[in-house]
Amino acid sequence: MNLARWRTYRWQLVAGEAFDPGMQMALDEVLTRRVGAGQRPPTLRFWEWTAPAVVIGRFQSLRNEVDLEEAARHGITVVRRITGGGAMLTEPGKVITYSIYAPLELVADLSFQESYAFLDAWVVEALRALGIDAWYQPINDITSAQGKIGGAAQARRFGAVLHHTTMAYDIDPAKVPRVIRIGREKLSDKGIRSAERRVAPLRQQTELPREAIQEHLIRTFAERHGLEEGGLLRDELEEARELVRTKYGTWEWTAILP
Repeated sequence: MNLARWRTYRWQLVAGEAFDPGMQMALDEVLTRRVGAGQRPPTLRFWEWTAPAVVIGRFQSLRNEVDLEEAARHGITVVRRITGGGAMLTEPGKVITYSIYAPLELVADLSFQESYAFLDAWVVEALRALGIDAWYQPINDITSAQGKIGGAAQARRFGAVLHHTTMAYDIDPAKVPRVIRIGREKLSDKGIRSAERRVAPLRQQTELPREAIQEHLIRTFAERHGLEEGGLLRDELEEARELVRTKYGTWEWTAILP
């Protein structure tokens, strides 16, 4: 795939500050809107979490996907994102999550499946440079011989493309089926189901700490596509907090597909 289209833009990096699960969902919408409106340069954002969460896809049934009693028992917040795809468990310091916010032109002539491979190619390259035998697995996984490393989700709206990926670093695979109803009987006929795949966290495949892997990912993106240091603006944070209050922190949104 031609790398020149990436270099059409001046990419900005946002990384470092940790947020709660609802704020993460809101920031994805705010930054997608800003890039689509030309109010922010195309952006690569690495997430840091302040609390564990189950994040479900926009088109998933809440009760089909999440055991709410188990989630509450483990202190896990449940939130819904604006992209499709399946449910995922995230915990502070145990995953690597990033979002790409770009003008639609970056993927305008690509199908969804082609764009998944295109937007995550730099990650596969970075992991392989670390000695991890990673590859892209259609339609939206980064995987290895040992199992799935991470999964991506995407939305094209607000005049932009939002593409985000979460990779497991040190998640306990046994905890996932306790809070996410993978393999259990459906409780309703609504929503798409999460696929059941064996997860192989990066810590099982490399001795490198999570922070070193993330720094290597950032360097790889910068070398391939160019990247400038950036940060979140005060009004972006204020807009996101308001979206948490009115949307992402509400039961109405989380249970929009009950």
